[in-house]
Amino acid sequence: MVIVFALVALLVLSVLVAGNWWLWRRLFRDTTRAPGFVRRAGVVVIAGGWALTIGALVAERSGAPFWLQQVLAWPGFLWLALAMYLLLGVLAGEVVRPLLRRWLERRAHAEEAVEAPELTPAGVTTATAPAAEPTEGSAHRPPSDRTPGRTAVAAPAAPVAALTADPPPPPPPTDPAPDSRPATPDSPSRPLATPTRRLFVSRVLAGAAAAAAVGTVGYGTYGVLNGPKVKRVTVPLAKLPRAAHGYRIAVVSDIHLGPVLGRSFAQKVVDTINGTQPDLIAVVGDLVDGSVKDLGPAAAPLAGLRARHGAYFVTGNHEYFSGAEQWVEEVRRLGLRPLENARSELPHFDLAGVNDVAGESEGQGPDFAKALGDRDSARACVLLAHQPVQIHDAVDHGVDLQLSGHTHGGQLWPGNLVAELANPTLAGLERYGDTQLYVSRGAGAWGPPTRVGAESDITVIELASRQA
Repeated sequence: MVIVFALVALLVLSVLVAGNWWLWRRLFRDTTRAPGFVRRAGVVVIAGGWALTIGALVAERSGAPFWLQQVLAWPGFLWLALAMYLLLGVLAGEVVRPLLRRWLERRAHAEEAVEAPELTPAGVTTATAPAAEPTEGSAHRPPSDRTPGRTAVAAPAAPVAALTADPPPPPPPTDPAPDSRPATPDSPSRPLATPTRRLFVSRVLAGAAAAAAVGTVGYGTYGVLNGPKVKRVTVPLAKLPRAAHGYRIAVVSDIHLGPVLGRSFAQKVVDTINGTQPDLIAVVGDLVDGSVKDLGPAAAPLAGLRARHGAYFVTGNHEYFSGAEQWVEEVRRLGLRPLENARSELPHFDLAGVNDVAGESEGQGPDFAKALGDRDSARACVLLAHQPVQIHDAVDHGVDLQLSGHTHGGQLWPGNLVAELANPTLAGLERYGDTQLYVSRGAGAWGPPTRVGAESDITVIELASRQA
């Protein structure tokens, strides 16, 4: 097993090294004429960016001083997102590169054909061409050779004359090949030389890849920092009584307070939730990335959450990286009610919660029997469980609706393709037998504070009674 892990790690490292060398080649080496400052700067940018990324990850997981985590997190995590989209941009450029070069070559050949000189000047014909001047021999021909009616035939030149005649003047110097002539103000559209053409194509594609990557990451980061959007989803439940029709549950997951997203972001989340005027608030795990000591002040705005039936909390996998027991006590102090493999019987349905599967390593994993085993199956049941993979246990225990997060909707496209392989539902509402599963994309972001193709959200679930 250790050998397999080592081989996989070596393969991943080889891919990363090869990918970054290729990135440096396309962005820096191929866009310059010779070694120099730009190429050396490219090495510093790429190697330094990855050093910051690794430093940010290690600092967060090792519990380094919080100020150091904050210093490393912003540049390190943003470089992770930027490098990903630079690689995708360069990859797209490999498809465009031969097409662009072929178009430039055709354009150059077309211009060469237009500029090529003709053998006979335009407007001059053999009829209007000036007569050839008499040769030296024709001026001394005898009169009999020049009488009317006779055709004069020039005698072949004597060998002696050929030997004694002056050599012909050398031909005038010809213009250089069209591809090697420098462009001048009088001829700005001359075709590029082959080396110049390659350089031009490389610079265009590198510039386009860099602009696209920076624009994508910038827009995705702005979307996260600006706060999550509100989604509204109606979920009918067969066992829900008529009196509970229209009951609103505000679902928020994956806030990920940490060295990047802090107190001001938490306040935006709280304000957005309270603005929906929910009947109940469900915080479905991955609230924090750090200790209570470092992030207690950042989480303080959660005390302002307001709902008719209160706010509930279940752990996510990141709580177990950050001291789950301490955070359970902290959210209780802030006024939220933790559901640790427990159930609350609300007026119209049961609300249950289970721990995240990451708690199994600490003996605090999910216990569905404890949370659901002795409940009245005639009542509707809503379950809070951080990971969608817990849906299969929910089905076995007769849950009507499971509310989850964890996936971030993939967060960074095309990460959704990987997330879909690891989760039964990536985002949204799906049915599994008699159980429905709703997965939120989450309010925050882990690692890069950036989302592409997976907008952050807070979802208001409106329960509908089929009896209404």
